[in-house]
Amino acid sequence: MNTTEDFLPINGTDYVEFYVGNAKQAAHYYQTAFGFQPLAYAGLETGLKDRTSYVLRQDKITFVFTTALVPDSPIADHCKLHGDGVKVVALWVDDAKKSFEETTKRGAIPYLHPHEEKDETGKVVLSGIRTYGETVHIFVERKNYRGVFLPGFVKWEPHYRPSSVGLRYVDHMVGNVDWGEMNTWAQFYHDVMGFNQLISFDDSDISTEFTALMSKVMASSNLYIKFPLNEPAAGKKKSQIEEYIEFYKGGGVQHVAMATDNILDTVAALKSRGVEFLRVPDTYYDALIQRVGNIEETIEPLRELGILVDRDEDGYLLQIFTKPVEDRPTVFYEIIQRKGARSFGKGNFKALFESIEIEQGKRGTL
Repeated sequence: MNTTEDFLPINGTDYVEFYVGNAKQAAHYYQTAFGFQPLAYAGLETGLKDRTSYVLRQDKITFVFTTALVPDSPIADHCKLHGDGVKVVALWVDDAKKSFEETTKRGAIPYLHPHEEKDETGKVVLSGIRTYGETVHIFVERKNYRGVFLPGFVKWEPHYRPSSVGLRYVDHMVGNVDWGEMNTWAQFYHDVMGFNQLISFDDSDISTEFTALMSKVMASSNLYIKFPLNEPAAGKKKSQIEEYIEFYKGGGVQHVAMATDNILDTVAALKSRGVEFLRVPDTYYDALIQRVGNIEETIEPLRELGILVDRDEDGYLLQIFTKPVEDRPTVFYEIIQRKGARSFGKGNFKALFESIEIEQGKRGTL
């Protein structure tokens, strides 16, 4: 139940923008491996001199990959410090100016003051605030815009167009923050953006023999936006959150969870295109039905693909996690299919994190 005035109505995730070392190659990878479709482009040919951006879309998921064209650039600085990573989590709103005013008067630090951008297809209003690490939220008001993406972008229509893999929308986005910062940022989302705490986990919920972490899930009142926030917890060895913070050099978006209506088909397609996934021990599946009850799927395809299952009071979910998609062990993806469940797979945490620890051991970072 929403206990906070909804002063910041959000219609959904507008786009996620990554600052990367080579946007052309990143765009090719996400087309080839993840089935994203080319949508829009901005760069030298459109009059930009300092950066290039490629926009990809799959159903309701829009990713933007932006790279610097000059060394003296905040984009280049971001990539030097963090490697490829998420800079912007853009939120679709009806009133970007009001969204800025409501959040900044509640304590948000401005990133982008409200302004209009126009072209022959209409206008958008953009504004933005700073959040954890160097991550920002940009509020996008596009009710008076009919263009391909944003003013300044043109249609990108290459010959190369691999098919989609059935990804539909952003289910949630997970942020990693440093020691002692989870409650601060959970309070920020509550006080500044009107989010409510959907669920929380402590180190008794999320721990193995060696590592632990804590998490709070903050969500908008309509549940269109869900942001789990992770913080390290003390353990015998270095947790995945500590590893991320060490290599990302601070807090940032750890993973984007993307929903599908058929996880078996989607994961099979992703694997055939070279996407690598974490693997839990086969023994996980021996007691699966005993743990989660009856499900529509048969066990063997789930075992073959490595898909995890968990149940809550509303139903069950199926999920799987990729390995990091770049050389720094930072950004990865979750593929999720919900069959009623509203939770995040608490029953899978131990098996999942043990598999992550195996990968950390191979990297020498555990």
